[in-house]
Amino acid sequence: MIRVGIVDDQPLVRAGFAMLIGSQDDMEVVWQAGDGDEIPDGESGADIILMDVQMARTGGIPATRRVLADDHGVRVIMLTTFDDERFVSGAIAAGASGFLLKDAQPEELLDAVHTVHSGAAVLAPSVTADLLERLRAPGQTGADAAEGQIPGPVPLMDPLTPRETEILRLIALGYNNDEIAAREFVSMATVKTHIRHILAKTGSRDRVHAVLHAYRTGLVSRAELLAHPGD
Repeated sequence: MIRVGIVDDQPLVRAGFAMLIGSQDDMEVVWQAGDGDEIPDGESGADIILMDVQMARTGGIPATRRVLADDHGVRVIMLTTFDDERFVSGAIAAGASGFLLKDAQPEELLDAVHTVHSGAAVLAPSVTADLLERLRAPGQTGADAAEGQIPGPVPLMDPLTPRETEILRLIALGYNNDEIAAREFVSMATVKTHIRHILAKTGSRDRVHAVLHAYRTGLVSRAELLAHPGD
């Protein structure tokens, strides 16, 4: 059972998300909050938090930063009505594992919950191509200073192997684990092992940050991204 917390300052929006999540056999809503400062201490057992970006007192980005600093294993999917690069880059900087527009189809939200719960990320390459291309340039970010900047890539003490480099490139292009296993002619267990090594070597919290590393080091280009949108 995937346990979900919902943070949104609009009661009708919270109710809608709660009904959608509650309709699934493998999901349950464990709590709801109307602002970032109302999130339960310890996140009360939630596996995933659906977090609104803009709220009256404490917005989603600082709330996400605080929640993830507690390190209780929860993952955050950021939700917004605006496809604004400041929000996307702010969400990445805060450590969110997903960024989704509120006008997404219900199936997209449910898929996002499953994807993030599995340890992957929801950052649609076709939506964020322009943002990530800007982030590759040294000293540039799409985030306001108040939201924090995304650090550039650090030199790797333990370089990626050729196979790890190729798998990171495929992750950046939007391929999921099944597709990577089929393309590389390896088992799913082998793919997961390589991804663990990639995250450790690049100092990435999750696949979102590994993708950012791939872009900032020039491993993939914007043209490749748009030509290979993955799923």
